[in-house]
Amino acid sequence: MNKTKLLSKLWEQYAEITPSAKKIHDLLEEKGEEIKNDHIAIRTFNDKRVNIDVLERLFLEVGYEEKGEYIFESKKLFAKHYEHSTDKNAPRIFISELELEKCSPKLQATVKEILDSCDVETFNNPELVVSGAVWKTKSLAVYNLLLEESEYAAWMYVYGFRANHFTINTNALKGFNSLEDLNTFLENSGWKLNSSGGKIKGTPAQLLEQSSTLADMHSVNFDQGILQIPSCYYEFALRYPMADGELYQGFIASSADKIFESTDVKLQEVKKPN
Repeated sequence: MNKTKLLSKLWEQYAEITPSAKKIHDLLEEKGEEIKNDHIAIRTFNDKRVNIDVLERLFLEVGYEEKGEYIFESKKLFAKHYEHSTDKNAPRIFISELELEKCSPKLQATVKEILDSCDVETFNNPELVVSGAVWKTKSLAVYNLLLEESEYAAWMYVYGFRANHFTINTNALKGFNSLEDLNTFLENSGWKLNSSGGKIKGTPAQLLEQSSTLADMHSVNFDQGILQIPSCYYEFALRYPMADGELYQGFIASSADKIFESTDVKLQEVKKPN
């Protein structure tokens, strides 16, 4: 799988369970904007069978290079970001993993049981990163057990290996002078934004501002029936120049920490438009 096919596959999977992203994409294109992706984010567990070292392989094969590491203490996450070595227009890749050893014994045992239910060859698939939920069943009891401790783990159990969000490169938009302008446009168009930590995370002084929609609600077929739970969201990033004039390329851990909450069930108080 080459870079173009990989990025296209990630978008197709994402758009299938995040119809709002396609609607926002089309809405901006109707205004004459050309949409460019700032970064794509992927989640996983730090179990050696599926950790960052495993999921990064396909990206490294198509020309990406590791560029930064991040720690999210409160959410017990570790992450790395990657940039393409030759294609400067390619989106950055952000892969995070739940640090299981910092979680409760019950959560650790549950995740191990989920992974143990899969054939060992499942994790040798070179395209694992676009394989979705590779475990056999979706148990509502397991989902609720994970959700009690970690929304991140519960999301992974339901959706598996896929893009958790895409991010619009706000710098490339011509009709908006600031991230605040874009946020206002989206809210006036009926979209609800993640207000955890403020609608805009980060500052010009930190060289990166970010905002995001709340995740779509997606119908999931559990063993005890169909339940609507948060799927994915659309993020918006505005980068500022460093002292050398080049745009900042990394991420701010404190901002990303709040962006993660876009899939939190607790924030899903108001439905987005159909």
